[in-house]
Amino acid sequence: MRSPGAGQFARSCLLLILPLVAGARQSTAQAGIAGHLPSPVITLPAGTIERVSLDERRAFRVARARYDDDLAILERYRPGYRFWSHIFTIPDGSIAYGSQSDGRLLATFPVRGDWLEAVRLRDTSISLALAGVRLDSNLNRRRDQVAELIGPLVGGVIHNPTRGNFLLPKLERYGGFLAEWGSIYERFGVPGEIGLAQAMVESGLDGRIQSEARALGFCQWLPANWNRLKRLAHHVIEGYNQTTQAPYCAAYLTILATKYGSFIPALSEHHAGGTNVGRTVINGERLGGKGIRERYLLGSQFALDLREIAPRRYRDVYATYGPRSFRYAEMVFGNTENVRRFASEIPQLRIYAMRPSRSIPLSEITRRTGLSADEVKRFNPALVRQVPAGADLYLPMYVEEFGKDVAFWHREPTPEFSAVLNDFIRLNASLDEWEDPAFRAVLREFAARFKETGTEEGQVMSTALHYVMDEMYSERRLEILEEYAQSERIRILFEQGVRDREALVGAPYADR
Repeated sequence: MRSPGAGQFARSCLLLILPLVAGARQSTAQAGIAGHLPSPVITLPAGTIERVSLDERRAFRVARARYDDDLAILERYRPGYRFWSHIFTIPDGSIAYGSQSDGRLLATFPVRGDWLEAVRLRDTSISLALAGVRLDSNLNRRRDQVAELIGPLVGGVIHNPTRGNFLLPKLERYGGFLAEWGSIYERFGVPGEIGLAQAMVESGLDGRIQSEARALGFCQWLPANWNRLKRLAHHVIEGYNQTTQAPYCAAYLTILATKYGSFIPALSEHHAGGTNVGRTVINGERLGGKGIRERYLLGSQFALDLREIAPRRYRDVYATYGPRSFRYAEMVFGNTENVRRFASEIPQLRIYAMRPSRSIPLSEITRRTGLSADEVKRFNPALVRQVPAGADLYLPMYVEEFGKDVAFWHREPTPEFSAVLNDFIRLNASLDEWEDPAFRAVLREFAARFKETGTEEGQVMSTALHYVMDEMYSERRLEILEEYAQSERIRILFEQGVRDREALVGAPYADR
């Protein structure tokens, strides 16, 4: 939905990632992530909210199983993914170090100041590695130096600047909406914690945030892509409202997760684009990956390795797939526990949705509801002076005079919608079939079936499918992937890259 690196946090955070210290890559015990979380930065009274349970729906069971399989393979290939839960819960101004083998937080160092004096150790065993060491005065070289010193003790490290200030102030304003937004994601077959973790990573839950590339809102979509959705949608869309974006973010993610059979490459396509993910999967297959998940993870590691070995020589192999793309799915999965924790700690609120047939001024909304203008805008960040006719108005109560109730997440899904979603999520088609333009007919049929349900969520799925078809079957994208797969020059570069990597680590690539 956006250009590579368009997410504001993903850019500012991952541009500073340095190469990881080589270390053990074995999987770890299935330890709970909660034991590795820092103390909560905010502590609010617990709250509950009545929610429509979709766990018994067949489609949602498939999605949950897909999510569980994703977690299992991350434990095998990227067990350090838990580290990213700390980055959003520690205020800015520190460099955090975590274990690559299990993601636990090892230490935080101040960006400014004496690192040896001001370090906050979570693992005291690493103090011996730093004793008597003269650290480099340059911050980036110092980060790398410390990683090399402590990496051998813990099986490799990951390090990154903390970015708690990106999320925590917005969490105070919008954290009470997590349960409602989670229900929206679940209606489309996306576990709420994975959808909301992506929103945390992308926007810090802020509806009005814009990146340097002008990507905006909850899921950070570029304006051109958002405008295409607006033209396809069945009602007026105000993209700055998170509750407006959430259904489209969810629909897009469930389509991509169905395409790949996994949320991992689906998230990566949202971030890095379909051609980058396509090249990565092709390379993963050449490396012997068994199934899409393994192919993607092997191919993404290979791309990162080539960038470290000889970036200019292998640029045509990895293209624009970089460290941001490599870490994106880890960052999202690593923050799912934060979503669950925040939703349990922060009192949750209802979000009601009305679709007025006329424009409604802010002054009328405050007069009729007794809410302050700031509170109305908390529910509707897009609102400046009035809600346009045909757009959605969100409030903590339903006001009949403002239009029909369109809060579909408060109601059980209709049998018609559930049946179509179940059929769609269970689509048994290979990635090659999805990439074949002839498969457009299958997606068109599903788009029509979703629309025929006459439901709000059916209309959203239909709109998202039409968007994906336009995106997926563009001639340029298909040409790029076909040329890449068949190019003898790329094949030769790939094989040379494998040899260079094996020479560096002293073992066949497949045995890493």
